[in-house]
Amino acid sequence: MSAALTSPSPPAPSPAGKGFLGHPRGLATLFMTEMWERFSYYGMRALLVFYLISGGPAGLRAHLPGGGLGMTLATATAIYSVYLAVVYLMTMPGGWFADRVWGARKTVAIGAVVIVAGHFVLAAPGTTAFLGGLALVAIGSGLLKANISAMVGHLYGPDDPRRDGGFTLFYVGINIGGLLAPLVIGTIGETVSWPLAFVLSGVGMALGLVQYLLGTRHLSPTSNRVPHPLSAAERRTLTGRGLAVLAVVVAFYAVVAATGHYTLTWALLPLTLIGLAVPVVVLARMKRDRSLTGEEQAKLRGYIWLFVAAAVFWMIYDQAGSTLLAFAKTSASASIGGFNVPGSWYQCLNPVFIIVLAPLFVWLWLYLARRRKQATNAGKFSAGLLLIGASFLVFLIPMALASDGARVSPWWLVVIFLVQTLGELSLSPVGLSATTRLAPSKYCSQMLGVWFLAVTAGDSVTGILSMAHVNLADAPAVLAESAVAILVGLGVYLCRHRISGLMGSAA
Repeated sequence: MSAALTSPSPPAPSPAGKGFLGHPRGLATLFMTEMWERFSYYGMRALLVFYLISGGPAGLRAHLPGGGLGMTLATATAIYSVYLAVVYLMTMPGGWFADRVWGARKTVAIGAVVIVAGHFVLAAPGTTAFLGGLALVAIGSGLLKANISAMVGHLYGPDDPRRDGGFTLFYVGINIGGLLAPLVIGTIGETVSWPLAFVLSGVGMALGLVQYLLGTRHLSPTSNRVPHPLSAAERRTLTGRGLAVLAVVVAFYAVVAATGHYTLTWALLPLTLIGLAVPVVVLARMKRDRSLTGEEQAKLRGYIWLFVAAAVFWMIYDQAGSTLLAFAKTSASASIGGFNVPGSWYQCLNPVFIIVLAPLFVWLWLYLARRRKQATNAGKFSAGLLLIGASFLVFLIPMALASDGARVSPWWLVVIFLVQTLGELSLSPVGLSATTRLAPSKYCSQMLGVWFLAVTAGDSVTGILSMAHVNLADAPAVLAESAVAILVGLGVYLCRHRISGLMGSAA
């Protein structure tokens, strides 16, 4: 998922010539920057839960090398879920900083520096250092992810026929990084050294940063502008408020620590509650805006249906890096065709399936449109939810087969990841497209940030369940999540005509 969050500004005309596969030379710079950022992000994500549980309970210890933080799977899942929630939550302030303070180009550079620092801190020993590094990576990812796609758009004029092709090439860079990361970083972490793997993730981002800085001369001048800079008075007001909030937070946690009540939950729970509250507040604020036209209000009501559906989808989908990977490591055979496969390699399945299947979905939607059977956004969302629910129904089968301690075929996991990717292709690109078309004109620069908040909301729910000691790797929890997704999917399908009526021509 990657999209522009900065305010629209007049794009610069596309540079002449064929700099990168027939596209502006700046696309190569942004392509490589995003590829290395995704390499560092997915490399760390492929190892995160494994590192947290390594050296933990006996049932997990036998399957992983030592040197980890020795946490339970529930605690590891909570940290993993909160981390993902914060990454996407930070895209909102990331877009704001580009709009009001630094401009997109500088914000991306600062984000990359913060990511590099975060990965090196991750390699330091101890839980405190690790959580601090994780926070830095999340903040940096929000700053970078919020703006790099906007800079791709700046390379093209409004009627440049290469525009869609440019974004397609950019998306390829995302999936190349996501594919290579588990193969390199995952293997090193599981078989050589956890700290070395985190350092190499940082080195990957550093390489991306160096080529980005060297290639900035090829980027559009638009990306170097601050569309709506803060006034001096606004800077003073925001600085004062920020320092006041920081003082309150520091004082609160100082009291909690001094009284001996501090636990990891005190750090994680507020973040999950913020992750749930922010989407509600943002959407409610838009909904109460009396300056919106009747048509815009109707489209916003239709969008809220899609937003809730997306949150349920991501709640299950993002467990691919926690619940599913832990099962792969502890209960699936490590051998495929006589070759031992590291558990982190399962994270390669999604980008492979996307690269293979995305063109088929593009063809399918065009084919249905030509036959005047075009699926509505609500219908596609319903399909995505039914598929993600079905993936966890399939998951129940290998869970039952492994209940006596037996190792199951890894092909079960391949099937689960395939079904989930089919669901993702039915929902995620459609959601991005619908967001741009349903956005009220007043909020067009914020709505893609709102779309990312659906990921934040879904992961926040997973984090809260883990902190409430719900065993998400247990069959009853998997069945319950599957049932929720299927029921919501059926509800969206049954209400598809009403949703489409609200959305009008954007349906």
